[in-house]
Amino acid sequence: MQDGHSTPLLIYDGDCGFCRFCVDYAGKLTGDRVRYAAYQDAAPGVPHIPLDDFRSAVQLIMPEGSHSSGAEAVFRTLSYAAGYAWPFWLYQHAPGFAPASEYTYRLVAQHRPFFDKLRALFWGRRLDPPTHFLTRWLFLRLLGIVYLCAFASLWPQIPGLIGAHGILPVPQLLFAVSHAIGPERYRLFPTLAWLHASTGFLDFLAGAGTLLSILLIAGVASGPVLLLLWAFYLSLATAGQDFLAFQWDILLLEAGFLAIFLAPWRSIIPAWKLRPASALAASPPKAIVWLLRWLLFRLTFSSGCVKLLSHDPTWRNLTALEYHYQTQPLPTPVAWYAFHLPAWFQKCSVAGVFIIEILVPFLIFAPRKLRFAGCAILVVFQLAIAITGNYAFFNLLTIALCLLLLDDQFLRRVLPGTIARRLPSSLIPLRRSRVKRFGIVVLTAVVLSASIETLAATLFGSQNTPGWANEAVGWLEPFHIVSTYGLFAVMTTRRAEIVIQGSNDGTEWRDYEFKYKPEDLDKEPRWVAPYQPRLDWQMWFAALGSYQENPWFEDLMARLLEGSKPVLALLGRNPFPDAPPRYVRALVYDYTFTRFAQRRSTGDWWQRQLLGIYFPPAALRR
Repeated sequence: MQDGHSTPLLIYDGDCGFCRFCVDYAGKLTGDRVRYAAYQDAAPGVPHIPLDDFRSAVQLIMPEGSHSSGAEAVFRTLSYAAGYAWPFWLYQHAPGFAPASEYTYRLVAQHRPFFDKLRALFWGRRLDPPTHFLTRWLFLRLLGIVYLCAFASLWPQIPGLIGAHGILPVPQLLFAVSHAIGPERYRLFPTLAWLHASTGFLDFLAGAGTLLSILLIAGVASGPVLLLLWAFYLSLATAGQDFLAFQWDILLLEAGFLAIFLAPWRSIIPAWKLRPASALAASPPKAIVWLLRWLLFRLTFSSGCVKLLSHDPTWRNLTALEYHYQTQPLPTPVAWYAFHLPAWFQKCSVAGVFIIEILVPFLIFAPRKLRFAGCAILVVFQLAIAITGNYAFFNLLTIALCLLLLDDQFLRRVLPGTIARRLPSSLIPLRRSRVKRFGIVVLTAVVLSASIETLAATLFGSQNTPGWANEAVGWLEPFHIVSTYGLFAVMTTRRAEIVIQGSNDGTEWRDYEFKYKPEDLDKEPRWVAPYQPRLDWQMWFAALGSYQENPWFEDLMARLLEGSKPVLALLGRNPFPDAPPRYVRALVYDYTFTRFAQRRSTGDWWQRQLLGIYFPPAALRR
């Protein structure tokens, strides 16, 4: 039948609230490319379709007279909306997809009153197609702040950590790598330090990263800036060896890489000015938004699973938090009070951790209201972690990822008006070129397949995943495009602290003092984050094993004997200001929080007991 129109006509049940809701949403997606009508009005014009067919399923009438119904009609209708052609392609080509879709459609159609109640509960009375312009604006600025914290925190520490006179000098590393590996070194150790390994060039990378972070916060050339930020931080992370191998460093690189494709690469209007009522804008790619949400899911879900998969008894019997606040690397003052909470509260808290890390992440893929609830829970969880422990920029970066669960419609209501008005009231979308669309498809396929393999390896073990998949992920690993996550799989139940000492005669020993890690018993835990004192952190890891298992520790002791000024600058106090000592050694103590009565009487936050020698007395060879 020909009706004189060149656009398809979708006919639905006008008496069904669920149908009206879905049609209203579909109409906003397809615009004037599809017409919609209730069968109560349109049925007389299509007498060849029985009335019962209209009551049981939607009918899509094509301009040439053919028609389809049910799930096929729904997917064919959505194919007229930008970015929604893939369900119809799957319906036509994916084995089993069509019958499963039709079965699901019939199930929903037969219970429309029930699903209408669920719709009202999870989506509300009406739903607009979600946009993420303001979401992207907010996320990129928070990411800029994270990059600023990362680069600015690292910059003054570079000379002492990895400079020419630091603990792990980069020139020595690259010299050894180039002789051991050969040409493949550029892929296995991707760093711009191959151009120049001097301390000055490393400082340049950190300083330029700091400046670029400020430009990202200001919204200046976000796409190119993000590319440079990722390249510079990858260069420092590769050259940083043990000192830049933390999970938040890896997380920043993965999130920063995806953000390159999320950011706008051409800005017509300066980002610091309020935008007009309408503007040209390239919408954030939905695939990249979902890849970043998938990253948040993997980060949180993996952190919960590894706690159970490790078979650690403290997690399984819900006693882990009875140790955590005291034994974590750099506790805050609040951790002292949290440590003394009742045992029943600690066990309930551990149960809450499992719920938040294993169950709540699935809300990321839930309907809008549930997704918002998941965002709120995850943000509160990160804030709770932040007030009890100094985890550099990890909490801020995770919160930034959580904000990608929100959309513009929600942010307009909660953000100050001056920020919300940066999003135009009407947008003229810029259609991406076919090359860009193809690039996003390829990127999505690579990242999604690799990340699924890494998650499977975490859950089931790499020996139970295909070897070719492990090799493919291994090829990407040096670039930290896809990584494995899982925090505190095994809970540390004792806090060992290393105290480094120097002496000129081998009899009288004086302590070197660090800036932030526990040492003096009356030294209150410090608020440090988002700054990260990376040597203090590594000292915590070194105390978990022997100095032979931490080769950098022997290099640290050698630099103290040499009186290396960059290394001494990382410490709080040098007991040998005039000349380096002749001997150094390291003792290891067991540290525990004091009780309320002891702290009231002595003012001490800590008490300790000597465990023995960590590093025997040593001197430089003459």
